[in-house]
Amino acid sequence: MPFDTVILNDGTKFPALAFGTGSKWKGTDVTEYVKQALETGFVHIDTAAYYANEDSVGAGLEQSGLARSDFYITTKYAAGNVHESITTSLNKLGLKRLDLYLIHSPRGDLPSTWKDFEQAQKDGLTTSIGVSNFTVDHLQEILKVATVTPAVNQISFSPYNYHEHKELIKFAAEHNILLEAYSSLTPITRYPGGPVDESVLAAAKRLGATPAQVILAWVRSKGVAIVTTSSTKEHLKEYLGVAELPPLTEEEIVAIDKAGVNGPPSVLGAINLSPKNIVTLVLTAGAATYATLRWVL
Repeated sequence: MPFDTVILNDGTKFPALAFGTGSKWKGTDVTEYVKQALETGFVHIDTAAYYANEDSVGAGLEQSGLARSDFYITTKYAAGNVHESITTSLNKLGLKRLDLYLIHSPRGDLPSTWKDFEQAQKDGLTTSIGVSNFTVDHLQEILKVATVTPAVNQISFSPYNYHEHKELIKFAAEHNILLEAYSSLTPITRYPGGPVDESVLAAAKRLGATPAQVILAWVRSKGVAIVTTSSTKEHLKEYLGVAELPPLTEEEIVAIDKAGVNGPPSVLGAINLSPKNIVTLVLTAGAATYATLRWVL
């Protein structure tokens, strides 16, 4: 069974699991990783001008041999003239039209930028338009002038910040704006041993799934799409396999929600900051660590 395809508020189809080329891939040649993702079963590739790798994303798309109708591409605007920016992105990607173009972050004159996005859509340079990292206030600012409602708002979303997004989730639902999550696996990749681990592991045991699959299943339970990444085919198959899992129970979802409010764990909180340990930290990590710890203390 393929991963979900969602119908956006503009009536177009949106593959709800994307392979991301940001984060650790910034400034990196991702040609082979894009090809691998497509070969493994991903159909949605997410990139951005800021990632400085649109050219290699384009190379991966071309070398995959797939027809244009067989993949979905999202990229993001960083700054400057919108028409020039989207044209540059299209040229680097080797495409005539994007599937989705996002404002990467809420800066500058948002109403003016959004009107330029609407024009880019009218000009046929992108099928759908949306935003990224927008709060309710930012969305309200552009909706005052918008004739087109953003189709997507891509945000950092995990069990550890879900409680902070409840107002945004409600607002997005009211305006039929799809939320798309990045950094959902931070409980595993950045904060292992945190409060959600117990609930995640219990659900994983019941389902015969991995903790990463449980977290992505939890994201799906919130009606949120997903951007994730990996350099290994095994992990990519693991993520795609979430579509085959039975849904989490309501009790499992609530348990993860409640545990997430208590985290993530503090790195400093896990360190015994005795004088002896501070000396050890300085010797092993250098004076910069000591300066940071002195400031915190």
